Amino acid sequence: MMEMILVTGMAGAGKTSALDALEDIGYYAVDNLPLDMLEPFLQHCLEKGGRYSRAAAVIDLRSCHRYSELAEAYCLLREQYHNEIRFRMLCMEAADETLLKRFRTLRRIHPVAAKKFEGDLEKAIRFEHDELQVLRATADFLLDSSLISAAELKEQVKTAFVRSIADAMPIQVMSFGFKYGAPLETDLVFDMRCLPNPYYVPALKSHTGVEACVQEYVMDAPESKEYFDKVIDLLKFLIPLYIREGRTQLVVGFGCTGGHHRSVTFAELVSEELRKSNMHVITHHRDYKKN
Repeated sequence: MMEMILVTGMAGAGKTSALDALEDIGYYAVDNLPLDMLEPFLQHCLEKGGRYSRAAAVIDLRSCHRYSELAEAYCLLREQYHNEIRFRMLCMEAADETLLKRFRTLRRIHPVAAKKFEGDLEKAIRFEHDELQVLRATADFLLDSSLISAAELKEQVKTAFVRSIADAMPIQVMSFGFKYGAPLETDLVFDMRCLPNPYYVPALKSHTGVEACVQEYVMDAPESKEYFDKVIDLLKFLIPLYIREGRTQLVVGFGCTGGHHRSVTFAELVSEELRKSNMHVITHHRDYKKN
């Protein structure tokens, strides 16, 4: 079932930070989506699936006249798509004095003040607070950002919406060939060039580590099995520490000479093992189709 989180609320209350936090934990994020485009967006996500199966969008008074319009549309769509989409609404707010200070400090134009109140910031904030009453009754989550930092706000959003602790930090597992250069984006790199090389086996030379024949050859060596076990133990020790530190992504690289056999084998098998622990893993083979 698709997941859809609607982020709404007052200008200056932290909607963009909340959306960033949702994107960090795997949601496809859209800022300032027009209310009229919400249903077409949902239909597109349902048709495409994949990366759109978990989506989040900010909709606020920039694209609708009243929050009652948004609440009504949200309830209708939630009823219409209840068998296909799990809807949740996050409503953001902050105290008047906090919002006044934020806008005056940042020297940003309040979108409602510019449209409705000829630039009067205080009137715009009071208007939004009054309008927010209908959303408070509709929202699944209310978040007041008056007394918290941007980092604390993001942590609260992640805690509320992450499906599992592992989803708090996507892990990209990639293979590469050292002959093409080590990737700069990796956080951890493991060198596979010390393991038996299928390149020198004529029947395996043209195959890659995504195939069982190559994987069986590489992993048949005792040192490969021991290397694999130590890598898994290390990653399972480190990953919770990185999550606790607040890291938004971890990139783990496995390299061999050409990036065809040993590195691909380990990237595939390590990804499979981490997924068994319900970790959010993305596997990427940079060089295995070269030559």
